[in-house]
Amino acid sequence: MQNAKVKCLCEAAIMLALAQVLSYIKIEPLPSGGSIDLAMVPIIFFCFRYGLAWGTGVGFVYGLMQYFLGNGIAISWTTMIADYLVAYTLLGAGAGFFHGKKGGIYLGTVIGTFLRFLSSFVVGATVWAEYMPEEFLGMAMTNEWVYSFLYNMTWALPDAILCVVAFALLQRPLRKYFACADLNQA
Repeated sequence: MQNAKVKCLCEAAIMLALAQVLSYIKIEPLPSGGSIDLAMVPIIFFCFRYGLAWGTGVGFVYGLMQYFLGNGIAISWTTMIADYLVAYTLLGAGAGFFHGKKGGIYLGTVIGTFLRFLSSFVVGATVWAEYMPEEFLGMAMTNEWVYSFLYNMTWALPDAILCVVAFALLQRPLRKYFACADLNQA
């Protein structure tokens, strides 16, 4: 039992470090925060492997790391909490909920990303709304909910797609780890 906890903590540390490094390799940074990158892959993978409780904790820790180590953007404590702590905790919970389920990594990716998006969407429409530009993506912006939806979809949808593709590519070479077979031996 003790070895299993040590293994879990070590894997959490490795996945958090890998996610942080991947967050610095941005495919497309967004002007008001957020980016398209592969950082969610190790977080979701860990959460799927270890379940809801560990996944929620790792999501929370990664939210802290993103804010403090990733040059987080916040205008108040509300945006710091919602855009980082709540959003990544929900990502971890959503991915961890599908622990051990066949194909759960894909459903966990979609649900976890959606929950993270939802947190950012609500804070974007309620708190960040005062910074809404007059035009976004070539469209006039008159409604903060529409703007927040569009802005947050510019990172959420590509991130989810990148994660699903990465997991599809890794599924075969990491079959034992996707099936959590190595954890059942501990």
